[in-house]
Amino acid sequence: MHAAHERIVYERLKAAEQGGSAPSVQPLLIPAAFAASDAEIGAAEDYADALLALGVDLGRVGPGSLVVRATPTALAHADPVRLARGVLSDLAEQGNSARLQDRRNALLASMACHGAVRANRQLTLGEMNALLRDMEQTERSGQCNHGRPTWRQVSLADLDALFLRGR
Repeated sequence: MHAAHERIVYERLKAAEQGGSAPSVQPLLIPAAFAASDAEIGAAEDYADALLALGVDLGRVGPGSLVVRATPTALAHADPVRLARGVLSDLAEQGNSARLQDRRNALLASMACHGAVRANRQLTLGEMNALLRDMEQTERSGQCNHGRPTWRQVSLADLDALFLRGR
């Protein structure tokens, strides 16, 4: 479930970025403030434009604090602080903006991973159906961004064996 949703979110973010448009942004009803390290604050200030281009509106609100004001709509259910920390960590590791441009897809993949539904979250029937329909329409939906399979085919005989039928 996580792997499939991660691929769908990644492809949507990538399509928006390659289309030359910024991703659709969801302002947070209550901005999420958090205590940040000097490295995170430095990355937020150095890469403010890159963050906005990724759909993350992040700013400083005091000494040692940052606030997330908006995230990409495709990541509306993501934990905004976890998302911001993950992206800031990636930005701090990448160095200058020329290297950032080369690593854009890796950043989008990281954002998709942080924004995808988690394995222990129970989906409603409607959410399950929507996930399957989205998989049908998503390029490379057979594997997540890390190469893990998103689905597995089980034969009728194997399914029967799981439930001890025919014994």
